Amino acid sequence: MQAPLSSTRLQAEPATAMAPPGRALQRPPIPAIVQQHADDALHLRHVRSVLVRAPHVRLLQLGRLDERLDAHLDGLAVAGAYGLARAQAALEQLGCGEVFAAFAAALQAQDTAVQHRVLALAPAAPEAWRGIVSALGWTSAPLLREPVRALLAAASPWQRALGLDACRLHHVDPGPALATALRADDPVLRLAALRTAAALGRSALLPLVLAALESAPQDAAAAHAACLLGDRGAALRALEQAAFATPAACDLLRPLAVQALPPQQARAQLRQLMPVAPREAVRAIGWLGDARLVPWLIERMEDVALARVAGEAFSTITGADLAALDLERPAPADLATGPNDDPDDDNVALDDDENLPWPDPARVQRWWQAQAGTLAGATRCFVGAAPTAEHLGQVLRTGSQRQRALAAQQLVLLQPGQALFNVAAPTWRQRRLLGLPARGG
Repeated sequence: MQAPLSSTRLQAEPATAMAPPGRALQRPPIPAIVQQHADDALHLRHVRSVLVRAPHVRLLQLGRLDERLDAHLDGLAVAGAYGLARAQAALEQLGCGEVFAAFAAALQAQDTAVQHRVLALAPAAPEAWRGIVSALGWTSAPLLREPVRALLAAASPWQRALGLDACRLHHVDPGPALATALRADDPVLRLAALRTAAALGRSALLPLVLAALESAPQDAAAAHAACLLGDRGAALRALEQAAFATPAACDLLRPLAVQALPPQQARAQLRQLMPVAPREAVRAIGWLGDARLVPWLIERMEDVALARVAGEAFSTITGADLAALDLERPAPADLATGPNDDPDDDNVALDDDENLPWPDPARVQRWWQAQAGTLAGATRCFVGAAPTAEHLGQVLRTGSQRQRALAAQQLVLLQPGQALFNVAAPTWRQRRLLGLPARGG
């Protein structure tokens, strides 16, 4: 059972999380330096949104960025009213990073007037909403008690939704407000409630989640939440249908569906996906964890279009770090991916496989032949071992961000009713929950 919002059991974050409010300045702030703090805080927030989903980033690397981001927010806090004003000035552009920096600074300063002004931006743009939610997740719990209590008691459904998001990110029980929100007609509030119930592992609320799914069978969020809370009937059927309704990438639903479905059923879906979306099918084989498909993955490494994603799937199953084991090769010399300097080229999309190594099929094959005896017959293998609770916990400590996200989800599938570990939380909070030292070595 999570601690209620008003409970004194809410733990304060370590000193690295945020500077104490009200710190007196010994000298006037230097405008250029304070402006640099504001600019770098919002920039690093943008960078962080990429790194938390990156295939090559682990907790240690994410922690280093968090320390830099926190130092800039600390600089704004030390600058007092001037720092808060600089953070607000960036709100001429309603980007996620801009809103994050302004709201985090307002929460740190405990300036309710500025908090209300920033909160009013939430319905204006999705990026503003994301920035506010991100700041709520970043800020230490003691500074959130009053603002979140006010949000949960607000008349506006969108404000109550933000209050639930804050509770979700801090793994705090919002009390009766959660069950009430699950019955709400407002879609934004109900979505926040579904995500919160699933993230907190509130299995007692499963009947309400299933009722929401019954009233709206196409509600993918309800199916996702009910599946995480333990339902393997209507919720899993709805999740499977939503996850494979289109061949396009479906990163919220498809990994859960592949992990939760019986292996044979998941394989059948991937066979249908392969002809129309081979890249997505190869990715999903990694989530499936069927070691019998590893030889097939190694063959896909010969295909330039599939090589890197096949390498990632191979690593997800076997735990092999292609770079550390020297199982990679240089990129093809004539490869052209992502935006370029040609003004007549309309392609501005980033390379989806950026930061993935190029596997060397011959070296990978030799490595697999040496290791296959331990994994060859496994139908559920994740990062080199069966997905037991102990092994999944180890992946949360040492794996890449994508592996950690899968491990957190698999843990809940194994043990419904527990909280979903948030691999995007501030790293000092993650390390505390994982029993690791406050800073990585």
